[in-house]
Amino acid sequence: MAGEMENQSSAALRHVGIIMDGNGRWAAARGLPRTLGHRAGVDAVRKTVRAAGELGISYLTLYAFSSENWSRPKQEVRDLLGLMKLFITRDLAELCANGVRIRVIGDRQGLSRDILGLIDMAESRSAANTGLNLNIAFNYGGRDEIRRAVIGLVGRMEAEGRDCASITESDITGALDTGGQPDLDLVIRTSGEMRLSNFMLWQAAYSEFVFLPCMWPDFDKSWLEQAIEEYSSRTRRYGGVPDADAKDIAL
Repeated sequence: MAGEMENQSSAALRHVGIIMDGNGRWAAARGLPRTLGHRAGVDAVRKTVRAAGELGISYLTLYAFSSENWSRPKQEVRDLLGLMKLFITRDLAELCANGVRIRVIGDRQGLSRDILGLIDMAESRSAANTGLNLNIAFNYGGRDEIRRAVIGLVGRMEAEGRDCASITESDITGALDTGGQPDLDLVIRTSGEMRLSNFMLWQAAYSEFVFLPCMWPDFDKSWLEQAIEEYSSRTRRYGGVPDADAKDIAL
């Protein structure tokens, strides 16, 4: 089964995005503070990155901290930022050893110097790696990403003397935080919730969605395989129809 899944995943999809949801509920169900739920969630991140590499996935984007998460209680925000720092400092060596290339997507304005320093270190040390491309969505919002991309694109076009009316979808795609990467093929959300929550709105235009009942700290390779199996059972139409249906329409 595992071998079949590896072949399917590498042949059928390139980019997987995961909305990691349920840390707090996982902790509450065990009578634990939310902080311990987030810590368990970091362990799930570690397992998932390894599993994605083993399954031949080329691009993995993890929704780590949204631009709306700043509204959470200050102590929880501090805990989340601390876990982000811990993940980079503790796991960077292993990630690089496994060929993982890291890109942190999201708005960096207003981030503290220590966070910015860790982001720069993670990206620079892993820049030459050729294995799994790991995007960490931090201080990220899909609408804000599009806004920033359009502002930057318009500025460049004006500087080049180009008419902004000539902007194409490809121009916008290239100006996004994920510029140069393929759109999302599969979006996974844990915890049973069925929302996109402002995650990669442009890149998810033709994605397949799989909503899993497990809380994020319980997510592992078997859940990832289950999501990929569901993805592999679907037919992606991109607004069209399969050949067989097209023939029926023609008749």
